[in-house]
Amino acid sequence: QVQLVESGGGLVQAGGSLRLSCAASGRTFSSATMGWFRQAPGKEREFVASIRWSGGSTLATDSVNGRFTISRDNAKNTVYLQMNSLKPEDTAVYYCAASSSGSTSTQIYAYDYWGQGTQVTVSS
Repeated sequence: QVQLVESGGGLVQAGGSLRLSCAASGRTFSSATMGWFRQAPGKEREFVASIRWSGGSTLATDSVNGRFTISRDNAKNTVYLQMNSLKPEDTAVYYCAASSSGSTSTQIYAYDYWGQGTQVTVSS
């Protein structure tokens, strides 16, 4: 079993920055892909970014490219999402997820472990 714990959410003004962290514990997979998803009120959960533990290749959705950066610290089993130039439309609950198969899919079904989520609110 894998446990994922997110932290770093909060309230920030538009144009500001936040860094989310996701600490993984329990059974971990060297070939896993770690992802960040978000869900705004009344909307479906959507893919934000992903990174592979091995190799570190990344993927991000177009709406955050150039503003958000995903990274990992293998020694700490932690994944980060650096969010800059935040916009009110970035307001959502952000979830960390793990795909034990190492899938690079952006679809929710490809991820089999999820954190509890952390709230990010961007005021205008």
